[in-house]
Amino acid sequence: MAALPESLLADQSSLPGDQAGQPTSRPPQPGDGDQSRRVPVEQLILELNDDRTRENALQRLSKIREIREDLAPLLWHSFGTTFTLLKEIIAVYRLLSTPNLTQESSNRACNTLSLFQCIAAHPETREPFLRAIVPFYIYPFLNTTEKDKPHEYLRLSSLGVIGALDNDEETVLFLLQTQIFYHCMRCIEVGTGLSKTVATFIMERILMSPEGQKYCCAFHDRFFVITQALTKMLDRITTEEPSLRLLKLIVRCCMRLAEGQKDADYRKLCLPKSLKDPKVINLIADDPTSMACMRRLVQCLTTARRAPPTDAGAEVENRQPVKTEQE
Repeated sequence: MAALPESLLADQSSLPGDQAGQPTSRPPQPGDGDQSRRVPVEQLILELNDDRTRENALQRLSKIREIREDLAPLLWHSFGTTFTLLKEIIAVYRLLSTPNLTQESSNRACNTLSLFQCIAAHPETREPFLRAIVPFYIYPFLNTTEKDKPHEYLRLSSLGVIGALDNDEETVLFLLQTQIFYHCMRCIEVGTGLSKTVATFIMERILMSPEGQKYCCAFHDRFFVITQALTKMLDRITTEEPSLRLLKLIVRCCMRLAEGQKDADYRKLCLPKSLKDPKVINLIADDPTSMACMRRLVQCLTTARRAPPTDAGAEVENRQPVKTEQE
């Protein structure tokens, strides 16, 4: 797998050339920032409302989103802009389950998603973004099973929007209520290495919160599905090209699951056999944080005790069979 970008939330435009199918962009030059700041952002936002100029405006706005700190409020508070952006991504829905999704359509939708990522990351617009349940309109891109590049770019850009959200209690509860773990596990199943990493990053951030840990460990079937998804992904790491960043995320997820699970039998699922592989141990041996998580995980499993049966369970176990008169 190609080297990952510094940010796990990279979208299609920031991928290396061999991943995005385009030449790698030139490095920033002196004066680029000043020149970008002189771009008439307000005029570009107005051009989003015109079908003839929208595509160009989407492309130019997505390129300057990281250097214009006021872009998110301008997009969110300008009349009709959010509705226009939603129309852009909804228009792609009919192509998701067909082989007719072109690279051009995917690029245009990814530029739109990059603007939503900008809105989701900004502290002023993040809360109204969630209140408007905009992520609901993004989830269909996470549920696709196609593995070609146009679908993968949409998948990765959509994960970037979710990953840009904060990790506060309100956001975590919203994501849990909208079944974000199901969507992330779908991306883990069908996505490329980079999509798997971003999806696992989102799961790890949610698991680090008390609400997320409780959600994953509350029911045995839910806990089993999540741990099995992590185990399968870990098994692929040992047979394919290893990814240190992904492995570190998996170890942290397993640690949080083990700490939150009270049933000793289910807790053992948090230590997949692949984690004992010397190849895996060598990967994280030089990372003190990951090794500390690994030690906490092993310690949690070795000190596990089977939880005592509940009163109802003890009553059932102690109950003697009733003999009938015939017996």
